Amino acid sequence: MSVNVPGLVMMLFFYALVLGVGIWASVRSRRMERESPGNRLEISFLGNRRISLVVGVFTMTATWVGGAFIIGVAESVYNPTKGLIWALVPLQEALSFIIGGLFFTKPMRDRKYITMMDPFQEKYGKVLTGFIAIVPVVTEIVWVPATLISLGATLSVILNLPFIACIWISSAVAIIYTVLGGLYSVAYTDVLQLTLVFSSLWLCTPFILGSDAYSGFTQTALNQTGHAPWVGRLELDQVWSWIDHFLVMTLGNLACQDFHQRTLSSSSTRTAQITCFAAAAIVILLGIPPVLIGAVAASTDWNSTSYGSPSPYERGEASMVLPIALLHLTPTYIFVFGIGAIAGAVMSSADSYLLSATSIFTTSIYKNLFRSQASDRELQWVIRVFVVVAGLVGTLLTFLDDSVMVFWVLGSDLTYTVVLPQLICVLFAASNGYGALTGYVVAVVMRVLCGVPVMGIPVVLHFPGCTWVDGVLVQRAPIKTICMLSGLAAILLVSHVTALLFDHSILPERWDVLKVKGQRLAATVMLPDERNKMEEKSDGEGDKLNQDTAF
Repeated sequence: MSVNVPGLVMMLFFYALVLGVGIWASVRSRRMERESPGNRLEISFLGNRRISLVVGVFTMTATWVGGAFIIGVAESVYNPTKGLIWALVPLQEALSFIIGGLFFTKPMRDRKYITMMDPFQEKYGKVLTGFIAIVPVVTEIVWVPATLISLGATLSVILNLPFIACIWISSAVAIIYTVLGGLYSVAYTDVLQLTLVFSSLWLCTPFILGSDAYSGFTQTALNQTGHAPWVGRLELDQVWSWIDHFLVMTLGNLACQDFHQRTLSSSSTRTAQITCFAAAAIVILLGIPPVLIGAVAASTDWNSTSYGSPSPYERGEASMVLPIALLHLTPTYIFVFGIGAIAGAVMSSADSYLLSATSIFTTSIYKNLFRSQASDRELQWVIRVFVVVAGLVGTLLTFLDDSVMVFWVLGSDLTYTVVLPQLICVLFAASNGYGALTGYVVAVVMRVLCGVPVMGIPVVLHFPGCTWVDGVLVQRAPIKTICMLSGLAAILLVSHVTALLFDHSILPERWDVLKVKGQRLAATVMLPDERNKMEEKSDGEGDKLNQDTAF
């Protein structure tokens, strides 16, 4: 099979266009660095907090609408063992944005944090924060191979290009423009990428719906017609697992630096909140095409197409059903736009992961633990070097496994079970370092003991409903939520007990290595005044909304 020349030309053109926009944004970022007296880290990681409403909505949406989003939704709808009921990612991400906009955006943006780890440093100090920050950094890097694999596998199947070549080319482009311009390059390339994703998907969908190779997908939604109903079924013993999965995908995003980087870079708190709500609506619109494509694929007689029999599911290619449908159910001149949509979705997520990992590493690990007196110039070099290192490590991880799910499951588990309870407590509850450390250990140990079959980790801790399926122990209980709530409870309980012991001198103060007593007294004295100042400042910023929403 020869190389698909039109698709290859489109991919190369798209990469050149993205790189050009990234370089242009980097020039603008450098000019801002020279002209602005502000914090250099704010310029690199947050665009000097000048990201307007329109650009903010684009970059917020593009970060989450990645290759796993459009390819994974279509695959789940098409897969006869899953169906639409297991493909609610657009709804879950929309709810995540709404919850984040209502509860998390204001306390983070009002205090002008640079990363989501800043409140940890205020409450727990530098050392413990640096330790906790390891998990978010690892999570962001682990998600890089998941996005690259989805693109590499797609292009290798559809364009007949070497799998490794596709991955390295995509990784190199994302690394280059992220190094050059920081958030500005990421944000403005996201505008281009999301525009291409949105227009391409909606351009391809009518052609797929107009194909003569499938019966009406409304007839196959609930009926068995050579393929299981694409709406899917939820068995009674799957209900708790479904709820667990829904909560992970809805709430886990709130513990990701990617989300907070977008809200913290907004020009005001109110702009940040509107950005979340607008992105929630757009992500729903972007979820419709992959759902329709998956439904059409489940209703298609593949023997009447150039793909032939057996079907993609029977060939073990269900994960590639979206690009397969684009290739065999649309004209060539439409198909090449679909390839651009896939490439754009993947790269818009990969660059965000790289920048998020770098921002946490630079501020919470390198600067706090190793070089507290580091100059701005030194930190800029750390940023550049770590973006490259994170990109290379993420790319090299693709050699360990070619499954998107392995990396995606690992990253999602870490954010939901370990980081989310920590973030909730540091923002909204009375917690201290002892509680945070205990909750961290409890969540990690419990999650490992519950087992992760896709990664080869056996089940040790059995919950009700745990059973053997095809020779593998499967947990039917909502184990991720149980681990998350256990970590949350451990943080609150240990924080309360240790504070009581030290505040009432039941334990000698010399044993208080984390200085809990001093932290509690400082918080009691300082927070009310600080909160009033922040509220006054926020009110002033809100009056400027009309000026902030210009592109």
